Amino acid sequence: MSRYQAAVLGLGLLFLLLLYVGLSRPPEQASWLWRDPNVTILAGVTPGSSPIFYREVLPLHQARRSEVVLLHGKAFSSHTWERLGTLKLLSQRGYRTIALDLPGFGNSAASREASTEAGRARLLERVLQDLKVHNAVLVSPSLSGLYALPFLMQGHLQLRGFVPIAPTSTQNYSQEQFWAVKTPTLILYGELDHILAPESLRQLRHLPNHSVVKLPNAGHACYLHRPRDFHLVLLDFLDHLP
Repeated sequence: MSRYQAAVLGLGLLFLLLLYVGLSRPPEQASWLWRDPNVTILAGVTPGSSPIFYREVLPLHQARRSEVVLLHGKAFSSHTWERLGTLKLLSQRGYRTIALDLPGFGNSAASREASTEAGRARLLERVLQDLKVHNAVLVSPSLSGLYALPFLMQGHLQLRGFVPIAPTSTQNYSQEQFWAVKTPTLILYGELDHILAPESLRQLRHLPNHSVVKLPNAGHACYLHRPRDFHLVLLDFLDHLP
């Protein structure tokens, strides 16, 4: 073998080694800069028996007290909030913001724990503890109500705010249970959502400390149909939390 061939072979082996190291890098170590050099997004998995994938954006400026935790609906994942610009926008306003992949969605594996109401509440509580979230505002569209509502009922004192967007499973709780929750709540829904929105609104209205916003010309995923209006309403709610 000539020196030239040996050199080419060596470079090829080095390239394969670097490629292997890059592909085998664990997700919790991954981080990258968005196009804005001042905005850093971290991606990783939480520890524990049911690890959950998350995307976190570090605030540009000194973080405000609230930490926004974004859940998602059945057809979506944490990437939805990145693509929509919600993660970047909230970080620019000084909010630490975390978007989760629920078990079985995005990069999160399915979990037996998620098969029961109590298990889903425990899972969400553990994830917030793992990520050291202390003043959470929980944004919960559609399917994610399966996680947010049992957590709200069992651990609402841990929440600084709650933003349900036509969540599922509201019928599983009584008026008395909703009355007992004092968490400031912004109820959001789309004008064109004629099924889940009115059903969930009937129960959510029993929350004693709530406001309601209907986004015009928007369907069930109203945040996708009217992102600018959604962001303005959400920011106003966050900025005025006590």
